[in-house]
Amino acid sequence: MTEVTLHIYDVTNSGSEKTNNTIMNINKIFKDGIGLGGIFHSAVQVYGDDEWSFGFCDHGTGVFSCPSKRNPMYTYRESIVLGRTNFSIFKVNQILRELSREWPGNSYDLLAKNCNHFCDEFCERLGVPKLPGWVNRFANAGDAAMEVAGNTAIRLRQAKTEIVSASKVAYRFLLGVASSNGSAPKSPSSSNRGSPRVQATWFKNLITSGAKPSSSSDIENKYEDVLIQ
Repeated sequence: MTEVTLHIYDVTNSGSEKTNNTIMNINKIFKDGIGLGGIFHSAVQVYGDDEWSFGFCDHGTGVFSCPSKRNPMYTYRESIVLGRTNFSIFKVNQILRELSREWPGNSYDLLAKNCNHFCDEFCERLGVPKLPGWVNRFANAGDAAMEVAGNTAIRLRQAKTEIVSASKVAYRFLLGVASSNGSAPKSPSSSNRGSPRVQATWFKNLITSGAKPSSSSDIENKYEDVLIQ
């Protein structure tokens, strides 16, 4: 049995001192000031003096280790003991080998699959509590916002498809009524607007804007274009 410790860093690897200072100020205000969270890198230490984390690379695993609290890319902030694991060092090494295969560097995603997500999964497999919510809150909030936006876009596309399909059915019906009853005036008066024959012709003229399509499929395509616009 051994302690599992989470090491947390301010993300200060932008290459710009101004940006790094901005991030430090954000973390100071949002985490230290009001306790919401910030922009952090995290790593897990279990057995030995190294910490384990995850980052981007073009080839191979994104899982890497470095001396604890000394990642040169970031600014060390604090450490939290998450609990104690009952696993042996042999079992922990086995878990790390599995994670190394499952977390390739090119799968890194700032919102959906970052270092904090990796530490969460590592801790879960070690049988200790996951990271405090504030560590990855900004990424989780951003990911949730993207999911909501994506679902909204899907619903809008589905609704548009259903509207187009339903309108095509209605249009075919009106077009069929017009064909079976012959031609009708293009500008119906208020007295005969209720006639199905006149409704169909007036509807066709409205959709096609005076143009005469070569076939019924052309009419439907033009109508769909109008709906999509």
